[in-house]
Amino acid sequence: MWMAGVRAANACMQALSHLAIVWCSVYVAVFLAARTRLTPVLYFLAIGSTLVNAGVLPHESNVFIAGLADLGIVLIMFALGFEENSSRFVSAVKRSWGIALFGAVVPFAVAYAVTQYFWGDYHMSLMCGLAMTATAVSLTMVSLKSSGLQQSAAATGIMSSAVLDDIGSLILVAVLIPIASGLGEVSAHGLLVIAAKVVAFFAIVVFMGVVLFPEKRDSAWSRIPVIRYVALRSLLAFDHGEHATLGVLVVALLTGLLAHLFGFHPAIGAYMAGLVLKEEYFRFGDELTVNYYERTRQIVDNVAFSWIGPVFFVNLGAHIVFDWSVLVGVAPQVVVLFVGLFVGQVASAALAARYTGGFDARDSLLIGFGMLGRAELAFVVIDIAYVQLPILNTETFYMLMATAFGLNVAVPVTIAWWKRRYPEAALPAYRGI
Repeated sequence: MWMAGVRAANACMQALSHLAIVWCSVYVAVFLAARTRLTPVLYFLAIGSTLVNAGVLPHESNVFIAGLADLGIVLIMFALGFEENSSRFVSAVKRSWGIALFGAVVPFAVAYAVTQYFWGDYHMSLMCGLAMTATAVSLTMVSLKSSGLQQSAAATGIMSSAVLDDIGSLILVAVLIPIASGLGEVSAHGLLVIAAKVVAFFAIVVFMGVVLFPEKRDSAWSRIPVIRYVALRSLLAFDHGEHATLGVLVVALLTGLLAHLFGFHPAIGAYMAGLVLKEEYFRFGDELTVNYYERTRQIVDNVAFSWIGPVFFVNLGAHIVFDWSVLVGVAPQVVVLFVGLFVGQVASAALAARYTGGFDARDSLLIGFGMLGRAELAFVVIDIAYVQLPILNTETFYMLMATAFGLNVAVPVTIAWWKRRYPEAALPAYRGI
């Protein structure tokens, strides 16, 4: 009994030591990202891989760190949805639908074709195509801001189309992962069942947003006896809004668990929960004294992007054990995939922006460059397909990680180069960083 207690205490100390190393590495990654103007995600992955190859971190994460990493990606996806204004998103759909559609279909087709050509595995090709579909809008917006282009028409087009991309990719994640993992039948009946689950889940999310969480106290829905007591505004306003953050996180976690109940990844539910939440829900009490929405958003962002969310990426990077023979072996595949995605992404997004969105030639090409990045959702797919489910092999994992790194580096480089076409662009607000 005594020895069991000692082992438990040692395991606890080991987990805390592991967490201390991860948090220190996060701080270093953020510092390097600020100096190089690249997304911190790249450094999270690089440092995690470096530490595991140096023997500082174990090859197999303990249960505590693995659980914290899973919570981290749920928080990240919730924060991304929470930041998006659903009304603005809807208003921008008409102009950006073509950018989102063609800017996603072409990269999916390129990644699928390259993987199928080199490995000939249908399931693997699906996951590689899915991983390379969604755009890293946060990386692009940071790069645009550093070039003084964050208020341009192209920036609005990139933001709205990237959100559409993410939502479409989330739906594809829900549909394709059961198929690729063998958990769903590749048949008309199997596809129909999966599609029915997708429709049912998103119908419940819409029901939550329209009925269970009425925007106005005097809405028709709020007059229903049971529903009037579950208004989200009442939950957030409890104890003068001191527990608003806890309220939204509860909603995010419960929606994530609901998604899991339908056979989807919890991150899907968390993102949709964030998209359902509106700033109007936080208008209670004395808004002139405290902006409850901004305060809650800042806390959620801090938790998601500063001290829990990054654990997911560092832990994912820790799965990259350097094998130079593998790196050299997949170099041709990396080059082919990178070139194919670069040309396909820029061309498809730019042409769609020009001919379906009505943007001028200058903004259209900027949109094409801005859609190159791959970050959160790409790494979620890679984690599911390589770490959680044995769909990807080591070679395709290396290929995807190297290609994503190259595409993310290309974003700030191409935007900074194309900035010369915008002589009216303001100087970066954070030039001294």
